[in-house]
Amino acid sequence: MRSQHIDWSLYRSFLAVMREGSLSAAARALGMTQPSIGRHMDALEQTLGVTLFIRAQGGLTPTLVATEMLDSVEAMAAAVQQAARVASGSREDERGTVRVTASQMMGGEVLPALLTQYREQHPQVTIELVLTNKSEDLLKREADIAVRMIRPTQQALLAKRLGRVDIGMYAHQRYVKTHGLPKSLQDLRHHTLIGSDLDPTIGALAQQIGLPVSRDDFAFRTDSDLAQLAALRAGMGIGGCQMGVARRDPALVPVLPDVMVFSLDMWLVTHSGLKSNKRVMGLFRFLSEALGRYAQSSLRSS
Repeated sequence: MRSQHIDWSLYRSFLAVMREGSLSAAARALGMTQPSIGRHMDALEQTLGVTLFIRAQGGLTPTLVATEMLDSVEAMAAAVQQAARVASGSREDERGTVRVTASQMMGGEVLPALLTQYREQHPQVTIELVLTNKSEDLLKREADIAVRMIRPTQQALLAKRLGRVDIGMYAHQRYVKTHGLPKSLQDLRHHTLIGSDLDPTIGALAQQIGLPVSRDDFAFRTDSDLAQLAALRAGMGIGGCQMGVARRDPALVPVLPDVMVFSLDMWLVTHSGLKSNKRVMGLFRFLSEALGRYAQSSLRSS
């Protein structure tokens, strides 16, 4: 490496090229011109003393070095965004941006209504919501607050258990009208089942209650929780759903409710270094109470 000087604008352009696949697309994404992006790539290669892209008539092809750099530059981008959020919340009031991450189900079905309530009370707070079933790394400040269904183990995190969320099996009334309901676990093999594709979570949960199904038994497979819920609501078959979500839709009928119930603990997590940040802790306290009430509504006995 010829220089250790870091010009973020060059790495920002590099990241855009890697994400978008071409100089022109990167220029559009950043609101720049294609020649400017090209000059940035030339300057970055000269600074690092390596070739990042093979240039040909068909466009740019990233080299192995560029591919190996990508994760580090993604982390740089996350750090820059976190610095901006810290700066935005450095005043004494609660103004600024809070980045929240949650699973697809929680982020798509539960949090929007709660965050709407919070925004009505705190219009000066900007909220970024990331829907992913992967755990964003709070230690690297990829998010400020996380809603998780597994207990975090890192000591630098502030975690609060909000309660238990029960997951039952359901079918839409249209499916039940046509196909009926299974009377036992073994009867499930004669029904259309909705489940995951590559994600092993459902299989692990099924083992908890001795559910006799595997990936091959799912007639509709997707790792998207929201797609599974959409298929369930469409009447495609029988699938799992958080009870707190299912109870909002009277057309969803419980399936074998006495035996087919899975449970997950829900945790609210933030970085311990943010305990003095008013905008983050304000939302943390609000979600702690609101999601605690949601957890109560998701229990089988409620």
